[in-house]
Amino acid sequence: MAPKYIILDTETTGTSEEDRVIQLGYIVLGAKEIEVQNEFFSTDIPIKFAAMEVHGITQDMIKGKPKCQGSKSYNRLQELNTNENYMIIHNAPFDLGMLEKEGFKTNMKVIDTLRVAKHIYKDEEAHRLQYFRYKMELYKDEKKEANTLGIIVKAHDAIGDVLILKLFLSKLKQSITKIYPDENPVDKMVDLTNTPILIEKFNFGKHKGKSLREVATEDAGYLRWMLSSMENLDEDLRYSINNALGV
Repeated sequence: MAPKYIILDTETTGTSEEDRVIQLGYIVLGAKEIEVQNEFFSTDIPIKFAAMEVHGITQDMIKGKPKCQGSKSYNRLQELNTNENYMIIHNAPFDLGMLEKEGFKTNMKVIDTLRVAKHIYKDEEAHRLQYFRYKMELYKDEKKEANTLGIIVKAHDAIGDVLILKLFLSKLKQSITKIYPDENPVDKMVDLTNTPILIEKFNFGKHKGKSLREVATEDAGYLRWMLSSMENLDEDLRYSINNALGV
């Protein structure tokens, strides 16, 4: 059976540990058919105002809706949850972490387009999906794509973001094919998702603008302090610091 590609996004009550999924949107790309799932959920956790500001989902919009776990779209996602299929998400750890709170743990191969973009488009000033929506002029094609799929586009709405991600994925695939012409682009995206990103310069703090190798020569103690004392140190930055220190 040919693999299916699930392009997914969630909206949530917020970004903290107690927060939960209130919208699940995904497109299933099969060999011959395209399936769209889009569903809102109720939850015992109130939607934070900062989250409302981003996605525009209010308490009234989810009143009387089913819980995420056991819903139609959730159950369908469980049916698709095999290692032959691919889960495609922009910033996958966040959405997968939220879905794990609902009892879903993916068995699919994961493509995190945020991580892949950071590998492929190293010099871009940002790697957010909305940034690429404008930089790559994806917005010019989204209405036609939405009409084809029967999707209503709203900024930061889960299914709207999935639509943009579908368009971005095509551009990303083209770039990967150009850079790695002898490799399967889908397999390469899975590989890049699991490959640490080498950060070359600090973009914050007292050494902002300096290369990590330069700081390793001038102030190695600071880098060692970061490794030992910063509990929430980004894993890519941790990898890059160790690389600069020659560890």
